[in-house]
Amino acid sequence: QATSRIGALSCASPRARSMQNYSAQTFRDVKPAAFGPAPALQVALFIFFVFTRALHPTIIDASKSVDSSTGRKYFAYGEMTVVLGETVVTLAVGLLMALGLGGMAEFRAIWSPRPMKVFSFIGFVYALGDFLEMASMGSLGGAAYQVLLQSKLLITALMMWAIKGTRQTSLQWNILLLVMISMCVYMIGGKSDSSGGGVGIPIVGVFNVLLKVTVSCFCAVLSDKYMKDFKHEPIYMQLVQFKVAWFTTILILSFLDGKTWQNGFFAGWNPTTVGVLVSFTVKGWSTLYLLAILDSVLKNIGEAVSVLVIYFMQVFLPVFEDKFEIPKFLSVMVVILSVTAYVGSKSVVEKAAKYDREKGRQ
Repeated sequence: QATSRIGALSCASPRARSMQNYSAQTFRDVKPAAFGPAPALQVALFIFFVFTRALHPTIIDASKSVDSSTGRKYFAYGEMTVVLGETVVTLAVGLLMALGLGGMAEFRAIWSPRPMKVFSFIGFVYALGDFLEMASMGSLGGAAYQVLLQSKLLITALMMWAIKGTRQTSLQWNILLLVMISMCVYMIGGKSDSSGGGVGIPIVGVFNVLLKVTVSCFCAVLSDKYMKDFKHEPIYMQLVQFKVAWFTTILILSFLDGKTWQNGFFAGWNPTTVGVLVSFTVKGWSTLYLLAILDSVLKNIGEAVSVLVIYFMQVFLPVFEDKFEIPKFLSVMVVILSVTAYVGSKSVVEKAAKYDREKGRQ
């Protein structure tokens, strides 16, 4: 029987004989395939991302008080108090995690000059974004704020063109123009979705949102680059490095607003204000962790879908006075569909460019 097996091997083809030489050492340099999250988990994370994005501006909007004489909505509490409180909570949690999970060695590593210098600058710019967010939400409703945030697609495209020379196709520019026009239609048709008592479009609020979007896009580019450069650091360490300058900047701004410390830090606070603080904290932590799992396509679609969730919250929750209106609902849908069309066009454009390159070689 052994002789027959040897004879069979000797008669086998060279390819078959070479197969016998494969071993674990043959594939020692082959990297294992990267497995993403399971589809069910990805769907759950996407839903969580949508609701965190929807709840944040909704809770901020719900925390406003109404002036009985003018009907205007305003923040009875200091806008910077919730942001300042969030930075303190994040700093405390991040430092405790570093001590608990990495000991004093990891705690000391937080204060390394090189990453601290980089993330402190990014944290400073993020703090300006939080200031602009609360300033814009003072005169805008949650849905209007989230709709205007979709202008990040145009601002990102312009930044990529200026910084990296990445050009958009005529199809993509047309869809970006459609996004901007649909935003204008929503703002013109939904004037009541503001804190100005339904009188005109809050220009200052719109300008603050556009500044906020520009700051956020700039921070996103920097964060993506440097978080990869310092990927050996856990995210909670990087959050602490962000929040040191973040806290300092917000603290300085709180002394300049003429309200936070003059009226008392907790003046005007209520359970909804605590909800705003929790929302800022959850958003800050979940953003970094979820964006490491969800791809950019799902992120952008999630941001757009959250507009619809906010709209239905403002229609059905008793704390708001909005009523369901078909024109307003349709304008929200146009914003969402135009955003998803632009996001989906990226893969189509890349495939078309690849086809053109291959055809040109023939």
